[in-house]
Amino acid sequence: IDKTPTDFYWIDKNMVQSMIPLRSKFGHKGTYGHALLIAGSYGKIGAAILASKSCVRAGAGLLTTHVPHFGYSIIQTAVPEAMASVDQHDSIFTEFPVLSQFSAVGAGPGIGQKTNTKRALIELLKKVKIPLVLDADALNILSENKEWLSSVPEKTVLTPHPGEFRRLAGTSGNSWERLQNQIAFSEKYKVVLILKGAFTSVSMPDGRVFFNSTGNPGMATAGSGDVLTGIITGLLSQGLSPENAAVAGVYLHGLAGDIAALEKSENALVAGDIAENLGKAFLDINQPLEK
Repeated sequence: IDKTPTDFYWIDKNMVQSMIPLRSKFGHKGTYGHALLIAGSYGKIGAAILASKSCVRAGAGLLTTHVPHFGYSIIQTAVPEAMASVDQHDSIFTEFPVLSQFSAVGAGPGIGQKTNTKRALIELLKKVKIPLVLDADALNILSENKEWLSSVPEKTVLTPHPGEFRRLAGTSGNSWERLQNQIAFSEKYKVVLILKGAFTSVSMPDGRVFFNSTGNPGMATAGSGDVLTGIITGLLSQGLSPENAAVAGVYLHGLAGDIAALEKSENALVAGDIAENLGKAFLDINQPLEK
């Protein structure tokens, strides 16, 4: 079976452990990258908090979170580990800081779809030269402006749930057709696409697909996707390739959710529980490889 040619792969602990670099005894916060998260708007600043907590838990050396002006005191209080970049607009995302100081960018959680936000997003797509993750409202904006998809940099990581993917790539008659649409979308736009759900699938620009082995129905809760965006952004900031950050990110996200469910139950699990259990997920990953 190992010799049978296939483009489909199963994500397991052995695979992910090989992707997570060991920390150097002489490493410092600059060694592990400076991530930028663009998240939150009036009524949705929680998305910025969840993504930020997950990003630093995923190992980013430094994190700056760009929030609307009203969110400054909130993010500084809720996530003291993060620095704040403050938008000139009081309640929405309309601009972004100079990108040269960062090693990865995650954009979209809770940003809304106002006109000025759309303008800022397309400007970001045109200027960004570092690894990028797009989620949530960033994907919804692209769905409404499909001509902008050609401006998405190669190997950008997109993280849609089934509804967002349907808006991006069109309807599918069944799960097999949806998988074929996912593969075609990744190949056409040369992006890494994470289609979230049970056995989350990660499609690559070269046609390969990785299916995740972790996660549970308790993770079907508001904010879970924001946590995933933070994790992947944090991994990218440390120098993982977009492909490896996506594969390792979905596995760690699901594993943290599985650990949380053992304590909280699937019914009572909330997104913050996933972020809080990332440490235990990393401890599991760091155990010796299975034979």
